[in-house]
Amino acid sequence: MANATPVRVRFCPSPTGNPHVGLVRTALFNWAYARHTQGTMVFRIEDTDAARDSEESYNQLLDSMRWLGLDWDEGPEIGGPHEPYRQSQRMDLYKEIAQKLLDAGHAYKCYCSTEELDARREAARAAGKPSGYDGTCRALTADEITAYEAEGREPIVRFRMPDEPITFTDLVRGELTFTPENVPDYGILRANGAPLYTLVNPVDDALMEITHVLRGEDLLSSTPRQVALYKALIDLGVAKYVPHFGHLPYVMGEGNKKLSKRDPQASLNLYRERGFLREGLLNYLSLLGWSFSADQDVFSVEEMVAAFDIADVNANPARFDLKKAEAINADHIRRLDVKAFAEACRPWLQAPHATWDPADFDETAWQAIAPHAQTRLTVLSDITANVDFLFRKEPVEDEASWTKAMKGDPVALLTTAREKLSGADWSSPDSLKEAVLAAGEAHGLKLGKAQAPVRVAVTGRTVGLPLFESLEILGKDRTLARIDAALAKLGA
Repeated sequence: MANATPVRVRFCPSPTGNPHVGLVRTALFNWAYARHTQGTMVFRIEDTDAARDSEESYNQLLDSMRWLGLDWDEGPEIGGPHEPYRQSQRMDLYKEIAQKLLDAGHAYKCYCSTEELDARREAARAAGKPSGYDGTCRALTADEITAYEAEGREPIVRFRMPDEPITFTDLVRGELTFTPENVPDYGILRANGAPLYTLVNPVDDALMEITHVLRGEDLLSSTPRQVALYKALIDLGVAKYVPHFGHLPYVMGEGNKKLSKRDPQASLNLYRERGFLREGLLNYLSLLGWSFSADQDVFSVEEMVAAFDIADVNANPARFDLKKAEAINADHIRRLDVKAFAEACRPWLQAPHATWDPADFDETAWQAIAPHAQTRLTVLSDITANVDFLFRKEPVEDEASWTKAMKGDPVALLTTAREKLSGADWSSPDSLKEAVLAAGEAHGLKLGKAQAPVRVAVTGRTVGLPLFESLEILGKDRTLARIDAALAKLGA
């Protein structure tokens, strides 16, 4: 392939359930490479498995890509010179190319039954030999074919692998070689004529002129088969070249096992529901096999695009670390300007997340508390519990917080704190802090111990946003009323 060939990459998921973070990492690396090289991002849907694919999952994929900001240049809803971009709408094309492969001798009909194949595989394993297809039908005579068909056998179509090693240079792993005994002939059409992934994926890549195939390491074993198929397609005039391959490292989960779609932390929906910023999530996922620099883990999507090169991807497995993902997301939350942060939180201030009457929501109070909240959040969904004390008529009743804070002589402390706060300057958080500090000193308590009962009385929780700024925004009357209610609960 000439170096001057413009980069064309593809992201081709199957619509089978909600997207997982490993899939998103693959989409991100393809997208970033396309944008870095001013190339083309092709979005293609592999929906030939009618039993598992669904329109709901298809729509979910598109919605996820839009939310992530991973735009595409060709594909669903956009079209392009190689449409349609859904494999279910390209079936006749695959069958036509399969027939060309048969006619040219690159493929052949295989009449072996499942039982025969299983028996021969078992025998090969017992003998310590490779257990792939043994080539029984590679050179059938006309009489043998007639006899098989007379038995009513319906053949599959197999691609004929070359009898010499397959070598290619992986963009991540370097030069790799696969010997013939480890890459046997493989099926490309089922007995009912339905094309298999082994055919449709390379055919689409060839027809769509994909230059770089960037995909997960789990697909590496299929690459020599596809390299051979590309060469056959070049022979037929269907393909122009064999694309470059780059196999992305595994993403590992708990117990040093590959992160599975079934792992809760693998679900993209989880991160959307928790209120990850797209920038924070993409930043973290980009670090699963790649690094921006030795001393910088937090960067913008634009910075990633400017720096990304597939040659810099590490071949070693990457471990998914939820705590690090959250920390990076928190950094991106703090990078927002306050107005953007306030708007990003909006969904979690409304039904069904809000625990207060919508009529009690106070926009002025929200705008006042937002800058203080921004410095404390890990994910946007945390905002609901952090500001509910402002909009609820009564604070939450968190008994664990109450038990933890109301130790020693809380009545005496709260009584003194109320007295000091009553005379404080309510336009100054520092004045409110001095009032609680003075109350603590009167009872031999440092500020940390003194403010805990006040915080729980007013907000219902032992942890939250900066207390004295929160009291100022809540206001004198409501704060003192809540301290009174706490004293009453304590039997004062």
